[in-house]
Amino acid sequence: MAFEFPASFRFADSHEYANADGELVRVGISAFAVDQLGDIVFVDLPDVGDSLDKGATFGSVESVKAVEDMYAPVAGEVVQRNEAVLASPEELQNDPHGEGWLLVLRPSDPSQLEALMDAGTYGTKVNAG
Repeated sequence: MAFEFPASFRFADSHEYANADGELVRVGISAFAVDQLGDIVFVDLPDVGDSLDKGATFGSVESVKAVEDMYAPVAGEVVQRNEAVLASPEELQNDPHGEGWLLVLRPSDPSQLEALMDAGTYGTKVNAG
């Protein structure tokens, strides 16, 4: 199965995405990661106001197969979290690049986005597998 990814998204090696929207960055996990996890049953996210370091664990996603940590693709302050995904983890599974987003961050260093893979590079990486 070949995966397609929104062109504006940037991706970490650990399959989290960052999508800049003005001064904020929306964070989630890729459709590839969701597919690998299988049926998602629980999502744990940080609280609004928490500060995240780039590469640091910011929560976990539990599926019938495994529990996986998620890592911040950029450093910043959590300004919003997706309560709908917390209440209904299947939202993440149904639309990981849309309604299944996880966090909105105010990045402390927006230039960190440039170090992430663009959608084409990430797509080549995961589709080659």
